[in-house]
Amino acid sequence: MPKILIVDDEKMIRNVVKEYAEFEGYETAEAENGMEAVEMCRKEDFDIIVMDIMMPRLDGYSAVKEIRKTKQIPVIMLSARGEEYDKLFGFEIGVDDYVVKPFSPKELLARIKAVLKRGASAEENKIEKIRFEGLEINVIGREVTIDGTPAQLTPKEYDLLFYLVKNKGIALSREKLLEEVWGYDFYGDDRTVDTHIKMLRSSLGDYRKFIVTLRGMGYKFDGGAAAQA
Repeated sequence: MPKILIVDDEKMIRNVVKEYAEFEGYETAEAENGMEAVEMCRKEDFDIIVMDIMMPRLDGYSAVKEIRKTKQIPVIMLSARGEEYDKLFGFEIGVDDYVVKPFSPKELLARIKAVLKRGASAEENKIEKIRFEGLEINVIGREVTIDGTPAQLTPKEYDLLFYLVKNKGIALSREKLLEEVWGYDFYGDDRTVDTHIKMLRSSLGDYRKFIVTLRGMGYKFDGGAAAQA
């Protein structure tokens, strides 16, 4: 049974998310600020975190950064602010999705399911490691190494890279990438994809060459023949 950590300084919000999540069969835990969430993550394991941004003691962004130092738990951010800048900043620090308040609890649960499903799909893949020249992808461990050195990819960069690799040689539109990598009815546009492609290319160094831009359409991964490591 997946366990969700619900982090929000508003008790009413926590109660609503908890009620819907438990109705769907999830186990839940609650924290009322970022500091409490960080401490709970140090002591317990969670399958996903629903994290508010504006909270006392420690804001959501800072809490995510602190949690990421020790654990790679998927995170969905909640915020009353819907500006694109805030969303892109959240993705840059490694959050998996972003929901703007006021939100539909049913939509939030659908997004939770989508994020958990994406994480599980990699673990179910029979190929443990795949290599393109000096670029090696550990599917099960969700790790990427470049010429033997670990690459510092955010969870979303990894999801994007793995989807491109899984569809190697196939032209993928920006709309398709938004649908498959970001999931259920993600509110975003072409710039979201382009920004993450830019970040991913930067993380891959010389092996950025494998991600090919298809002008006016999207991207594809062209790494030649792959080798199972």
